[in-house]
Amino acid sequence: MESPLLQSPGAVPADAPDQEVAAHYGEPAQEQRALEDGTAFADRSNRGVVRVSGPDRLSWLHSLLSQHLDALKPFDPTEALLLGPNGHIEHHLFLIDDGEAVWAHVEPGAAPALVEFLDRMRFMLRVEVADLSDDYAVITVPGPAGQGELAWPDVAGTVTRIVPRTEFPEGLRPAGLWAYEALRIAEHRPRLGLDTDHRTIPHEAGYVETAVHLNKGCYRGQETVARVHNLGRPPRRLVFLHLDGSVDRLPAQGAPVEIPGGRTVGFVGSSARHHELGPIALALVKRNVPVDAELLADGVAAAQEVVVSPETGANAQIDLRRRPAKHG
Repeated sequence: MESPLLQSPGAVPADAPDQEVAAHYGEPAQEQRALEDGTAFADRSNRGVVRVSGPDRLSWLHSLLSQHLDALKPFDPTEALLLGPNGHIEHHLFLIDDGEAVWAHVEPGAAPALVEFLDRMRFMLRVEVADLSDDYAVITVPGPAGQGELAWPDVAGTVTRIVPRTEFPEGLRPAGLWAYEALRIAEHRPRLGLDTDHRTIPHEAGYVETAVHLNKGCYRGQETVARVHNLGRPPRRLVFLHLDGSVDRLPAQGAPVEIPGGRTVGFVGSSARHHELGPIALALVKRNVPVDAELLADGVAAAQEVVVSPETGANAQIDLRRRPAKHG
């Protein structure tokens, strides 16, 4: 559903899959600083909202998703993945239980397919699944979260909330999605579908740290997670890129990442212009690419920063150098 804020003066629609919200409102750098300083909010109302109610909801979701959920406490935010049979990531869910239902927000356009899958898996259990994307919006606002809110800690000390679509914040300037995405990329947070592809497994993108419980019971795709964790290494790893600031364009999402000599070793994910760091991006590259190798991202020179260690897996300590969120 298209955001009403797209009718605001200066609003410019974002590129797909975010075309239903504004990329910016005419001042992208100032909007980014305002979001970081706690004087703006980001409209992310194109994201899907799913609600799962019923007394069996937690144990049922626990059996399907990668996270330990059967004892999830009310208003304790978490993340989880729905994996395919071979361990490839199909959905990334941000979850919270309000004591009566589990609420989730997911990537734009993903809610219908997720609800369809969950409905097929209900069997005789006491659960109900609903796509509420038309009635509720996802927004990112200054933190911290209030008591009893459907809220998750997010970039630069913000929180992301689910609110009725009629309740956009008052007294804060709107910041476009470019502002949020720049802060997200700077904190090394991958986004499903942009920084991943159909073959991505959790270890490659660092989701094991945030969305996978390594000691829970069986769920779809668990065999791949366990095999990589105990026996092997993932074929690829997420990296953060400092891009050449003298180039007047950002690399295209999905464009090749190459090493000197022209050999393709991965692909570009999200990219943005950060108000302090300059042009930045995330990329997924082959695990054996040297961590100090200079790269070309869609032809743009790039220095890499380790996000997922090449040693991840095989009982190695997971080393995700994610930038700490700023608070205050």
